[in-house]
Amino acid sequence: MAKGYDNYHARLSDLNLLGKDLTRRAKSCCELCEASGVKLTIYEVPPVPVEPELDQCLLLCQTCYEQLNRPKSIQADHWRCLTKTMWSTLPAAQVIAIRMLKFLAVQADWAAELLEQVYLEPEIAEQVDQASINEKK
Repeated sequence: MAKGYDNYHARLSDLNLLGKDLTRRAKSCCELCEASGVKLTIYEVPPVPVEPELDQCLLLCQTCYEQLNRPKSIQADHWRCLTKTMWSTLPAAQVIAIRMLKFLAVQADWAAELLEQVYLEPEIAEQVDQASINEKK
């Protein structure tokens, strides 16, 4: 158990080294819903690389973070922000936006309509298919 604990804390330490760069890139806002003035948490976009990478991380508000980690608690209306996020120039944000839209499309017509509009670069489409919202990291 101590080895897992040590690995977990080493990973957190490595992620925290990316904190300043993430904060600058995100302009202190959630990179999915643009919430500002709230606590932001680093989220690694699955599949998680062996070493933390800036391009595979997002800075998220608690609402986005919790709902991504607990799909049963997803509130579809919160994710209407994906209308804008799916066109982000940040590939990690685009990947999460499309994964969430695919998850929501089953229950929300607006999500299915957005998916019909989206165009993805081939490498981003490939990354979207590598994992889904309901799979654990």
